Amino acid sequence: MAKKAILSYSGGLDTSVCIPLLKEKYGYDSVVTVSVDVGQPESEVKNAEEKAKKISDKHYTIDAKDEFVSDYIFPLIKANGDYEGYVMGTSIARPLIAIKVAEIAEKENVAAFAHGCTGKGNDQLRFETIFRATGLDVIAPMRELNLTREWEIEYAKEHGIPVAATKDKPWSVDENLWSRSIEGGRLEDPNFVPPEEIYEWTVSPEKAPDAPTTIEIGFENGVPVSLEGKKMKGVDLIRELNKTAGKNGVGRSDLVEDRVLGLKARENYEHPAATVLLKAHKDLEQLVLSRAELKFKAMVDAQWSELAYQGLVKEPLYEDLNAFIDKTQERVTGTVKVKLYKGNASVVARESAFALYSEDMVSFNSQTINQKDAEGYCKYHGFQARMYQSLKKQNK
Repeated sequence: MAKKAILSYSGGLDTSVCIPLLKEKYGYDSVVTVSVDVGQPESEVKNAEEKAKKISDKHYTIDAKDEFVSDYIFPLIKANGDYEGYVMGTSIARPLIAIKVAEIAEKENVAAFAHGCTGKGNDQLRFETIFRATGLDVIAPMRELNLTREWEIEYAKEHGIPVAATKDKPWSVDENLWSRSIEGGRLEDPNFVPPEEIYEWTVSPEKAPDAPTTIEIGFENGVPVSLEGKKMKGVDLIRELNKTAGKNGVGRSDLVEDRVLGLKARENYEHPAATVLLKAHKDLEQLVLSRAELKFKAMVDAQWSELAYQGLVKEPLYEDLNAFIDKTQERVTGTVKVKLYKGNASVVARESAFALYSEDMVSFNSQTINQKDAEGYCKYHGFQARMYQSLKKQNK
């Protein structure tokens, strides 16, 4: 009986060389490739499809952009998703891609899953937590054969596989609606200053317009729904905001990140819309949630981000945390104005019908609150500390 494998396919170097490797090194007779569109450039999706049709035995392209936004990005915004300063564009997309590949795997009755992840990164974990739940075999040629990027480039040339990466510019780029990650080559040296050529979504802050741009974002139940008062679908809103913020140099990250396996890695990211939306959302929460809610939610958000970074979206705790987060978002409705200027995004105004804020009570010109009432509170504030200091003096 013919052996058939299914490959999560991006069209890049790693996944392209996997196709002949699965046949030459692993003995599979046919390889089915699946590309999942989560907001990559249209040209990239088209190129992957054309390349796959030439070098694989059967190919599927799945449009999952709307699902990516509604079921993954919007929950991330609600949770203020952030891992060590990273807005998690790649990590939040991987489980969805894996789920779509698994759906095709069942349809095609394959014997095994394959992916192009290395044994040094996080993506192997994010894909395999979904793949292994099916009970099928999982093949990871990059990891199992301990391959290097240079070897892959030569192997691709020998097999007539066109690839964009070269030994001089071996950048590995992963792009979706939420972020664009760039790694590899000299970028692996944390002391190497990245060249401007690696950036596509953002202009250099020094070259951004001299006049600031102020935008208004509307939220309903923690989800962005409008720009400048105009209602927009999630995909369109994020794309528009990527352009606007990117033109102002907003949304670059250059950081040393702790991978799940323990390795530290230098990572470069572009994420204009994510930067603005996360900042605006968190500011709106500050206006409408109570102090106790904010304190507890900060812990929940951190745990949510840890699970999302690891790709553990099927973990029961992930579902539990989302239930709490969704409850808090019932009041996160309003508008936030953000000023974009030469790489910075600053919240300058916010408004909500659910604001736990009284301009009258907080005003220095109001007598609605009798200030003398605070005197009793002050007498007991720090009471134990004063006792401790007094006893400390007595026992010297």
